[in-house]
Amino acid sequence: MPLILAIETATKLCSVAVARDGKVLALREVDSERNAHAEKVNVFVAEVMAEAGYSLKDIDAVAVGIGPGSYTGLRIGLSAAKGLCYVLGVPLIGINTLQTIAHAALAKEPSFTGAVWAMVDARRMEVFAQPHDASGTALAPHAPLVLTPEWATEAHALVCGDGADKATELWSAAPNVIHLPGVRPTAAAMFAEAERRMANGQFDDLAYLVPDYGKAANVTQPKKREA
Repeated sequence: MPLILAIETATKLCSVAVARDGKVLALREVDSERNAHAEKVNVFVAEVMAEAGYSLKDIDAVAVGIGPGSYTGLRIGLSAAKGLCYVLGVPLIGINTLQTIAHAALAKEPSFTGAVWAMVDARRMEVFAQPHDASGTALAPHAPLVLTPEWATEAHALVCGDGADKATELWSAAPNVIHLPGVRPTAAAMFAEAERRMANGQFDDLAYLVPDYGKAANVTQPKKREA
């Protein structure tokens, strides 16, 4: 019965939880417009361990959300997870944030049998999106997607995540789309995948695991001033 610590900071939600044998023992999270990840993540780690009645040396593995999502949030969460794994000598498990959103949605709608499109906000009408089946297994790789009336009309799915929540008018005009609002990548939804990976010995390399930002940063060279 492994004791797993989970950290998710890919979106505005900063979420930390600890679980044993799939049972969540403690959870701390804050969903804030102000990026509070750097301020809260280590505090939350200490609080969930204290509430669960364990010390950090009891942890068997650390699971961390690797995105897609916020550049800043992902770097903070992954740095915290790597630091803990390095000090404690335990394995690291990187988990797709969109898969976590899909699992969180299915926990709310366990009888749903169709496709679940998890979406993370990428500003304007663009999202990072990925379809999953009713078990939470990805049906295709995630990719940037521009939400349009045409896509909504053709889709037959449940949509969820903060990317879906910003397009409520779009879904209201799409009879074949079920919008499940308020679904976030809570760390409490990471443990099914984390335990599966741990049972199969599927761990990530501490040195080489990097955030999956969803797309490359838009870096441009400043224009040269005329002499």
